[in-house]
Amino acid sequence: MQQFVVPQFIDVEDKIFGPITTRQFLILLVASGVVFLAYRFADLVLFAVILALVGGGAIVMAFVKINGQAFHYFLLNIAQTIKTPNRRIWYNTYTDKELNMFRMWGIAEEQEVVVKQKAVRREHIRNLSLQVNTGGYFKADDEEEPTVHIP
Repeated sequence: MQQFVVPQFIDVEDKIFGPITTRQFLILLVASGVVFLAYRFADLVLFAVILALVGGGAIVMAFVKINGQAFHYFLLNIAQTIKTPNRRIWYNTYTDKELNMFRMWGIAEEQEVVVKQKAVRREHIRNLSLQVNTGGYFKADDEEEPTVHIP
């Protein structure tokens, strides 16, 4: 029998620079590009606001984990939860004609369910007990005397 190596730690991301993963590096790279453009083309107050918002958001997106998942997955789950309704209510109204049709179906089914019971005979009960006691080796025929089949 062949043995196979089962991969472990499949939820750990690959590291590229020390403790920084590829995802974190790309998030910080894009944020630093936006901050650099704000430094070059905005005045000091607007640059400080953009630095605080974009830099803080990038650090949160890159390094914060909630319940073991990355922050952007957490944000996607929040958006999906807000988008879908919390309650699912089924509004279905039937017309009088449909209700009468359903009632008639119920009556027809109840009439077909009536089953006649067979009369219980002593021979039948004896044959069943023999079949159970012999573990199924005994097979009763329509004859008066039971026959035993041994494989």
